[in-house]
Amino acid sequence: METLPLPEADAATTASVKDWLDRFAACVREVDYARAYPFWHDAIVIFGTYQELVRSRQAWTDSQWDNVWPRTEGFAFDLANTLVLASADGGMAVAVAPWDSTGFHPDGRAFPRPGRATIVLAKQPDGRWVGVHSHMSLQRGVPQDSHGKRAVKAR
Repeated sequence: METLPLPEADAATTASVKDWLDRFAACVREVDYARAYPFWHDAIVIFGTYQELVRSRQAWTDSQWDNVWPRTEGFAFDLANTLVLASADGGMAVAVAPWDSTGFHPDGRAFPRPGRATIVLAKQPDGRWVGVHSHMSLQRGVPQDSHGKRAVKAR
């Protein structure tokens, strides 16, 4: 049985999804929840380092964002190595993206905190992407706990 090629997104879709990733990463770096909320569906379903399954953006904020964003620095997606897949009708896209950040040991020493993400996006009637699923995880061997202490800019 022949397998079809991966449904890689066209250049315009790839550019718009990478732009979405870059703008969202800026919210993480700034610990700005309020600015990040519109990137995600209210009823999102996610998996993450601290939670097996979370339903709703607010639950995700409370259980995952609060445990990660203020405790790390420098979050950024590796856009050069990000793959974007898309449905034939352009209504959905999936970003498969490595990312990096800096974590902190209890004594304040920094350590590299790389990981990977799979993010499913749905195109809205106004043309913007909204995340409907996210699975972010650390690479093997990276400490899960980080002990940075940054303030949340906006809830």
